[in-house]
Amino acid sequence: MNKKVIILGGGIGGMSAAHELIERGFDVEIYERQEIPGGKARSIPVFESMDDRGAQGTQGPGVAKWRQMRGHELGRHDQRPWLPGEHGFRFFPGFYRHIVDTMDRIPYEKGRVSDNMVNTTQLLLAREGGEEIVLPSSFPRTPQALKSVFDAVLKLLSGTIGVSLPETQFFAKRAWQIATSSHERRLDQYEKIGWWEFIDASSQSEDYQKFFGHGITRSLVASQAHIANTRTIGNIFLQLVFDIIDPSVSTSDRVLNGPTNEVWIRPWLNYLESRGVQYHMNCSVTNIAYSRGKVQSVTIEQDGRSTHVLGDYYVSALPIERMAPLMSLSLQEGDPRLSHLAELAKHVAWMNGIQFYVTRPVPIAHGHVIFVDTPWALTSVSQGQFWPDYDLSKFSDGDTRDVLSVDISDWETKGVLFGKQASDCTREEIALETWEQLKRSLNDMNGREVLRDEDLDHWFLDPDIRQDPGERRLQENVEPLLVNLKDTWRFRPNAATAIPNFFLASDYVRTHTDLATMEAANEAARRAVNGILDQCGSDSPRCKIWELHEPEILLPWREYDQARWSRNLPWQDPLELMDLTEPMLHAFQEASKLAHIDAESLEKLSEAYATVNSLAQPLFEFPLFQVDDLLEVPKPVQSLMENVRQIVPSGGGQKEAITSTDSIGEKVAETVEEKIDTTRPYRLRIVQKT
Repeated sequence: MNKKVIILGGGIGGMSAAHELIERGFDVEIYERQEIPGGKARSIPVFESMDDRGAQGTQGPGVAKWRQMRGHELGRHDQRPWLPGEHGFRFFPGFYRHIVDTMDRIPYEKGRVSDNMVNTTQLLLAREGGEEIVLPSSFPRTPQALKSVFDAVLKLLSGTIGVSLPETQFFAKRAWQIATSSHERRLDQYEKIGWWEFIDASSQSEDYQKFFGHGITRSLVASQAHIANTRTIGNIFLQLVFDIIDPSVSTSDRVLNGPTNEVWIRPWLNYLESRGVQYHMNCSVTNIAYSRGKVQSVTIEQDGRSTHVLGDYYVSALPIERMAPLMSLSLQEGDPRLSHLAELAKHVAWMNGIQFYVTRPVPIAHGHVIFVDTPWALTSVSQGQFWPDYDLSKFSDGDTRDVLSVDISDWETKGVLFGKQASDCTREEIALETWEQLKRSLNDMNGREVLRDEDLDHWFLDPDIRQDPGERRLQENVEPLLVNLKDTWRFRPNAATAIPNFFLASDYVRTHTDLATMEAANEAARRAVNGILDQCGSDSPRCKIWELHEPEILLPWREYDQARWSRNLPWQDPLELMDLTEPMLHAFQEASKLAHIDAESLEKLSEAYATVNSLAQPLFEFPLFQVDDLLEVPKPVQSLMENVRQIVPSGGGQKEAITSTDSIGEKVAETVEEKIDTTRPYRLRIVQKT
């Protein structure tokens, strides 16, 4: 008889755990709170005819109507009396491995669900009253893409965006420090340092703070630069950068080619149910009964009735804000680490979506847009351009031609229209304020109108934003997002708890991903399933777990730093390579004074390369790439690695008087005695991706 696993929560974590378990011969039941599968990733039907804008009074009846008419059975070419809504837009960075592997194993028509991911090509930084910056979302493979990179760099160095050259150099050095730091230092030191402090934002310009402080943390991970830890922010930032500069990665950003449930969640659920998974909706978990050293049952409430559900193993894929109240004293006695969940539940922020349905296409960028100057830290994607097989005129009354999906990441800063923070606004005020902030960033003073009021047909705000029952003028968020604050890794539990039949599969679990994302939820689910397999002594193959990818060319630096960290020494770049970038950046700055990229500017860049080459010759025995080579994928990786192995010392360096840096990069003088272990070979591997 198969072992039975009860999964609490039917979002990405719960469905991922079910997928791995059902393929290994377990019986699986899922209990999901919502009436639509998928958790936070679910699509939401929006009935314009009912004036549904996400409020409970209209959203509930709308979902009931959708279920009654079996809306999930309609095909992409069918007429639908609703608009496609969502909690927030979905995107899949290039470094995602776990969730993509699962999508590769979900059948979809004649292919797989992973076939429904579409590569973006651009990232747009929009500014109010300033020049926009367009960046490629992958390694530039064409002269046009390379030109866009040069244009962006020239705008940065020319002061167009307000960040000075010394500030750019300073931030680059901080990023280099993270990239060349050992994993031990990141966990021991950077986990306890705020991002704002690490990049010294308080001492820099307002524009520096907007781009490198608030811009990175608010727009990408819905966190606060003042309190978010450097380890998480730095690691994810580097992953995105590595995706862009790695020629073997097709793009750093992918989106779906249709509404999430239609092209992913529903096909996934169909597959799971075909294998025997039972998926129960509209179910709330009210109690987890623990006694005699294990979980005995869980109490499920559905339609006003309570039921005790029994299983051999239990997996909680509930979000932290719903899991923490269920942690009874007996459960905490079974695993003391579970007592930290109450503290973790306080570390959440709001990141919710609003969709604007417009009557004409608005492909602002072929990818995501970050609105740098918006008080509410807005990001968006124009979805119509990525849904080629969906005729938006067949939704609702037929007026919609595009869906501008926007995420609001800052709910605590006052807006420009009503002078109120988002959490103090009514639903209509949130919509009007967001629309106004978008217009101010996209519509320029020269009369260009990207967004026009007359094009706005309807809007829909995430129904998880609800009226606070304790204060009628305020909003509450029933599905906030966990953020990684300083020194909170110690509060995070493992997927396999000390209770032998109780496991966790949510994004607050300790994972390599280390960020509240679909990828982290999927990784946590794999860890939970591996725990079950270990506990029951199964010989089934374990779920694969990937570490975050980092270029192996940086391995000598990380090993050097690991040796220094083990001796309680601060980070140091033994070659001071970042100093070699200064003449190049100055050359770019000179080129930025030109009206456009031409032969003269390329000549200046060539001169700068020559300068860098002359400075680098004492260190390297090979020339750097010529400007023309930038149009091709760099090839001499082996040669480069061999030279790096020779010049980066092992053991953290030699006996020397050096000028080093403390844990956040401040220069301090020190004299250290370090020995080079000449008997220990360098652990270097060259991996050529195909």
